[in-house]
Amino acid sequence: MCGIVGYIGDKKAYPILINGLKRLEYRGYDSAGIALLNGESVLYKRKGKVADLEKHIGEASVAGNIGMGHTRWATHGEPNDENAHPHRSQNGKFMIIHNGIIENYSILKEKLITRGYEFKSETDTEVLANLIEYIYLKGDITAELAVRLALAKVVGAYGLVIMCYDEPDKLIAARKGSPLVIGVGKGEYFIASDATPIVEYTKSVIYLNDNDVAIIKKDELQLKTINNEALTPRIQELDLDIGEIDKMGYDHFMLKEINEQPKAISDTFRGRINSDLTNIHLGGLHAVWPNLENARRIIIIACGTSWHAGLVGEYLFEEFARIPVEVEYSSEFRYRKPIIYKDDVVIAISQSGETADTLAAIRLAKEAGAMVLGICNVVGSSIPRETDGGVYTHAGPEIGVASTKAFTAQVTVLTMMALKLAKKKYQIGDKQYHHLIKELTLIPEKIEKALLSNDHIKTIAELYKNSTNALYLGRGFLFPVALEGALKLKEISYIHAEGYPAAEMKHGPIALIDADMPVIVVATKDSSYEKIVSNIQEVKARNGVVIAVVTEGDVTIKNMANHVIEVPETPEHLAPLMSVIPLQLLSYHIAVMRGCNVDQPRNLAKSVTVE
Repeated sequence: MCGIVGYIGDKKAYPILINGLKRLEYRGYDSAGIALLNGESVLYKRKGKVADLEKHIGEASVAGNIGMGHTRWATHGEPNDENAHPHRSQNGKFMIIHNGIIENYSILKEKLITRGYEFKSETDTEVLANLIEYIYLKGDITAELAVRLALAKVVGAYGLVIMCYDEPDKLIAARKGSPLVIGVGKGEYFIASDATPIVEYTKSVIYLNDNDVAIIKKDELQLKTINNEALTPRIQELDLDIGEIDKMGYDHFMLKEINEQPKAISDTFRGRINSDLTNIHLGGLHAVWPNLENARRIIIIACGTSWHAGLVGEYLFEEFARIPVEVEYSSEFRYRKPIIYKDDVVIAISQSGETADTLAAIRLAKEAGAMVLGICNVVGSSIPRETDGGVYTHAGPEIGVASTKAFTAQVTVLTMMALKLAKKKYQIGDKQYHHLIKELTLIPEKIEKALLSNDHIKTIAELYKNSTNALYLGRGFLFPVALEGALKLKEISYIHAEGYPAAEMKHGPIALIDADMPVIVVATKDSSYEKIVSNIQEVKARNGVVIAVVTEGDVTIKNMANHVIEVPETPEHLAPLMSVIPLQLLSYHIAVMRGCNVDQPRNLAKSVTVE
């Protein structure tokens, strides 16, 4: 969740580090810091944004060709200057930045206190810095060995970069459960928690695996395990362009990414649907189709927005492929005793491919003997490396914390999987199969049309920007969309919102309805249309305010609702891809009007790599 950037080479480190922190601020943004080695160790850190750090540094010395930076999302200790990273060990031998959580830090801290160590911060990271130093000074050993010995005593997750004052020609990086990537240049190396800070300098990268330790000099890299087993680095080509991580004239990344959805969906099905629109090819699943076809059950594991995409997948798989599906929160799945059969297929969904709870759930499922597949957006991330097969979405980098294009790209993949599996199992005829493939290819064009309602949606947002609560309703394929719409509103505008199946309104939420609470109803024409009309009438009978997302040309609901937002007609199985667009825009405009930080909502981070 926090952001890491490091550099060693012949260039000045500071401009690379500060630029990298700006690119990483979407990962963590309650404090930031930079450490440099230039004959002496220099450390600057500050509560607040990266801009606050820059202002704090001002005209101070930033010389040096080796350094590291960090932008923090607080776990241990409140956001303040002292808890910000990097952390310096008590005797000044080591400086360290850390993503993750050291679970046994309190035990280690108590032992270090008895050995004379004092602590300035509340963080688990300072404990690790002092543990490394204690081992280093006690044993008269190299910094690398001290790091490896210290990590052997650690319980928890980490992505680490470490500098040693006595060995100023190297950086040490280590990973367990928290992602790190090393960029390879000519006579220089870059380290980062994801590729965004290094893409403008190199396209050659090495992804660290769990228990890897990298010892990096400007012209040499050694890779080994914590147990000192030598590894051969695997250099890969980075599939990312610098233009993809710029706002490109938009006010916010979120608005840019909402508008990128036609392209994201097109890129996700491009090359996977043949030219005559008669078949779907998913190469990443080719070897596992027999397992999918014979699956007793599909279990979908995910968190947040990806979980909502998984709920859409449940409807798709059960309707078309006739395989029972369970959708589980990864965080709950991993901590109970789920019944997993060896002929189950588990599908893990994650935008980043690094979600800690989802990775732990994957490992649990694999231990039980199930086949595990992945759907994620980041090539080279942990989930595709740890699963038996899968499908990449091609949404491009998603910088806004509130996920938008990742959701529709994930639903696109799930739709293709469900249709292909149904065809393989002879559960769908050629006519319907070809029709739905064609309709899927028309979705990007229809979303372009739906985006033209932006100004109308902005007008509606102005009326309800001061609401304190909102209720989202949907039925069938549109119930997960209601959940996703509610999540978007609360996470970026801080308005309390809940999503419900429309029929469940009478079982409790109807008590909340009054003239001050907007009820957003996802009501495009489908097999339950008449039922949703009845639900709207029930809201209106209680003086409720209705904002309805409807199919273009709808007259019935238009005459009932206070406001309607039209979207192009599409089959109900594909309706989530269309109907979610107005909800994203509504949340965006309300949040902007409330003065909220849309791209970096409070308390949230983009990639949840800690439990």
